[in-house]
Amino acid sequence: MAAQAQQLTVPTEAELLQGQADLWRHSLYYMTSMAFQCVVKLGIPTTIHSLGGAASLPDLVAALSLPPAKLPYLRRIMRLLATSGVFAADNAADVVTYRLTPLSWLLLDGVAVDGHPSQTSCVLASTSRHCVEAAMGLSDWFKKDVAASPFEDLHGVTLFDESMAEHDPEIDAVFNEALASHDNSGFLTVLRECGTIFQGLESLTDCCGGDGTTARAIMEAFPQIKCTVLDLPRVIDSVPADGVVNYVAGDMFKSIPPAQAVLVKLVLHHWSDEDCVKILAQCKKVIPSREEGGKVIVIDILVDPSSGPTYEAELLVDVAMMVTTNGRQRDETDWSELFMKAGFSDYKIVKKLGARGVFEVYP
Repeated sequence: MAAQAQQLTVPTEAELLQGQADLWRHSLYYMTSMAFQCVVKLGIPTTIHSLGGAASLPDLVAALSLPPAKLPYLRRIMRLLATSGVFAADNAADVVTYRLTPLSWLLLDGVAVDGHPSQTSCVLASTSRHCVEAAMGLSDWFKKDVAASPFEDLHGVTLFDESMAEHDPEIDAVFNEALASHDNSGFLTVLRECGTIFQGLESLTDCCGGDGTTARAIMEAFPQIKCTVLDLPRVIDSVPADGVVNYVAGDMFKSIPPAQAVLVKLVLHHWSDEDCVKILAQCKKVIPSREEGGKVIVIDILVDPSSGPTYEAELLVDVAMMVTTNGRQRDETDWSELFMKAGFSDYKIVKKLGARGVFEVYP
């Protein structure tokens, strides 16, 4: 006898009304993103900071030299962003004032907060026309038998590649600035909370280490470590020699400078599983045995349903990677499979800091 069809329960009127509100919210989430982009472009977080940390709407209109007639419209934008945690609204007085939150502290031009550089370029890159248009084409992309990401399929170029620089030099510069600020954000926290992973090391290679910001921070905290930065020639050629870090132009898929440890920080989420295994296998080739202190240090997004408030952000960044690259964000099972396929014997999650996991991976 065929299994009895499940009895469908029609939602109540109250549930349908809530469902309608949720429908509006999901359909209009982009309005929050565009309002967010608007206040970053206007420099509102930096202006609030320069006004002593709190500002009324008239204060902002005057400081930003906006037309007074735009004040009511700015009120609506700020009300929305205060609701979503970008700003804090103080309604105690007759005039509403807006203060910075931890989120908007990250959006101060030219200000690093406890080792976190300004993330304004990340906002501008994520909300750029190039990314938004790629996301808008998702349904068409799913119908195509193509290996390229929606971004590459639509624009015909690859992020962080010379093709992108030739296609649109201005937005390419924004994307590269966003990559650097994102990658360097929070590394001082790693040194404070997980400094033991660097203790006892004599040499370290930072894969895709850019301008050496991370390597210099490691050497300042652990002077005995000799650091080498590996990156593409077009990156290394633009970095002035500092006499401290050893810079090597190359390709991590082909060879990596030997060291006791290799650091791969916020790199692998840009790549497919197959490419990650190739990168990790190259890392394994150039480190000594575990008994001699050999290891790969991986710092990357660690998707975890128990992450609480950061879980949705982890999933959003995963879909963003799907839209713009061939990479993805991974949970512990995914990471474990990559490590084992690359020939490693074991790994340890040292700590999770926000959305990022800090791994030690052993040969």
